[in-house]
Amino acid sequence: MKTRVLMVCLGNICRSPLAEGILKSKADAERIEVDSAGTAGYHVGNPPDPRSVAIAKKYKIDISTQRCRRFSRADFDRFDHILVMDRANYRDVISLAENEAQRGKVRLLLEYTHSGLQEVPDPYYGGDDGFENVYRLIDEACDRLIEEL
Repeated sequence: MKTRVLMVCLGNICRSPLAEGILKSKADAERIEVDSAGTAGYHVGNPPDPRSVAIAKKYKIDISTQRCRRFSRADFDRFDHILVMDRANYRDVISLAENEAQRGKVRLLLEYTHSGLQEVPDPYYGGDDGFENVYRLIDEACDRLIEEL
């Protein structure tokens, strides 16, 4: 039986698609299934932000075929781990949980790092260096997540 992991950010165009791609590149696809979603529906059906695609490509990861989707209550049943990028997304996801078991699936992604940070910063309004920083934070978290899974 596969372990199913969902990465969640606000719009599902910057951080969570990158997290999905990074984790997929590290995981055994026979054992771990990865997807991503956003708490807001601004970009449903769209590809990830070109800057996320570019930083992933720099590290030989292709996320260009991903399409944005919105997080739904059904995701609590489909996924074993729901990893969110920041506290606002955490609150949004938790607000949809119907019981303690569902709430127990939700964690901040950076809990898997020793960075001292709790949130993956949103690089959307920043420069390209923000995407590099986000990549590095997510990459470290995914290494530690793989060890745990």
